[in-house]
Amino acid sequence: MEIADLSELWDRVTGTQPAPELWLVLATAAVALAVVTPYGVWRVARNTITIAHEGGHGLVALLTGRKLEGIRLHSDTSGLTVSRGKPTGLGMILTAAAGYTAPSLLGLAGAALLSAGRITALLWGATALLLALLVMVRNAYGMLTVLLTGALFLLVSWLTDPEVQAAFAYGVVWFLLLGGVRPVWELQAKRRRGGAGDSDADQLARLTRMPAPIWLLFFHAVVLACLIAGGGSLLDAAAP
Repeated sequence: MEIADLSELWDRVTGTQPAPELWLVLATAAVALAVVTPYGVWRVARNTITIAHEGGHGLVALLTGRKLEGIRLHSDTSGLTVSRGKPTGLGMILTAAAGYTAPSLLGLAGAALLSAGRITALLWGATALLLALLVMVRNAYGMLTVLLTGALFLLVSWLTDPEVQAAFAYGVVWFLLLGGVRPVWELQAKRRRGGAGDSDADQLARLTRMPAPIWLLFFHAVVLACLIAGGGSLLDAAAP
């Protein structure tokens, strides 16, 4: 019986689900845009983007052979990822470049899963990533934020109907694609006012001797390309 249950669970995770109708895809995009645009709502929702941002730093640090010391997430939606290793070189450059691009790249990957009908796989995959991130978080606020976000994904995937799961999954992916754009503009605005002197772009400038505005342009290019490609995939996947 247990083997049968595991087999059924595996089939559920790896199986495909019907594509939602176009109106639902457009509605979830509108909701995501409404979350990203007003400052008051964005101020709270930005915590999710910070999770993806710092998770991107951490994942690339590990993939490039650095030792991940820990991740901290703060109530002002800032974060800090500390890794140990060579202070210069390709690994450090990739780690620094991963933060602002991570939410949009995750959104693009999510759009690819949804366009293939893998709604359940996306929800479970996101839950697994959040649990893995939780192990590396080193402060109480960060642990609470990641835990609540992971619990939300788990509850939706276990307790809701397929239609609700589809709406939630599409909403999350739209939010990552749209929400990945705003922090780059915010960083550019802060630097224009003379702030954010130790931002990822400035760190990359010191590592590569390429000016920080070039790295800002790189961030803009990546997040906009992900939005265009991911958004197109989501719209194309919708049932007529």
